Amino acid sequence: MTPDGWRRLALSLPDTQEGEHMDHPDFRVHGKIFATIHPDDQWGVVMLSPRQQREFVKADPKAFIPISGGWGKMGIKVLLKAVKVPAARAALRQAWLNKSGV
Repeated sequence: MTPDGWRRLALSLPDTQEGEHMDHPDFRVHGKIFATIHPDDQWGVVMLSPRQQREFVKADPKAFIPISGGWGKMGIKVLLKAVKVPAARAALRQAWLNKSGV
């Protein structure tokens, strides 16, 4: 997965807009951030609940990396070079659902 691939998957979700947050791209639905691309282009972040995070880490611990501290309660890092498209799509979709209110 590349940053552009991550971007395409995120933007394929309904009503998604790309913005910028702290000098890096973010993806929003109804004004709420559900995913980002880290400034170094090596990581994506998806906003998932702790339970959802555990499920993704269990399924692919090389691609989904917990974030320490308070930020870890809101999201999880995704190593772009390690994540497969179906897993990236599933994580982005879940994060989108969490923020979209659908």
